Amino acid sequence: MHARATTFQARPGSIDDGIAFCRDEVLPLIRDIDGCIGLSMMVDRTTGRCIATSAWENEETMRASDGQLAAIRDRAGEILGADPEVEEWEITALHRDHRTADGACTRVSWMDGQPGEADRMVEVFRGVLPTLESWGGFCSASLLVNRSRGRAVITTTWDSQAALEQTRPLADRTRAQAAEESGTRISEVAEFELAVAHLRVPELI
Repeated sequence: MHARATTFQARPGSIDDGIAFCRDEVLPLIRDIDGCIGLSMMVDRTTGRCIATSAWENEETMRASDGQLAAIRDRAGEILGADPEVEEWEITALHRDHRTADGACTRVSWMDGQPGEADRMVEVFRGVLPTLESWGGFCSASLLVNRSRGRAVITTTWDSQAALEQTRPLADRTRAQAAEESGTRISEVAEFELAVAHLRVPELI
């Protein structure tokens, strides 16, 4: 399975309009595209950063959808006041303890390693999952990779802002250990409100 993540650096005051567009217009449309298995949107109201991610059954259906979604990305950019930046990923692992409810938040960690080391990243990720799952408020965790660039992104989802904040010190230590074991470098960590959550990616562990 694959995913396309589109990032916008939204102008102040536009985020709620962007969420409404994603939820009310993009989601119903994208569900009818062959191979689509859902859509999510994360937002940071402080920085204006918004990331909309669509998931696909395989690379072929993801690429086939690009022409249909180009106009939608442009329209989202108009609403949010930002040009879209697109990244494509392979979904290599996902574990869901339970589905999210209103108020859920995410922590996203971008990591850079060597091309060809994706399987090592997956092995390390699976090794830390029991630790993540033991923390209060855990909903789910996923690992996406770009094999050609040696790049990975880990997303963990939590029941609430309080759970996100309470796990922050533990997450910092666990992330550093995972980076050391996988031979990767942590390039960025960010936290978001999960504004739209309609991904139907099955368990991949």
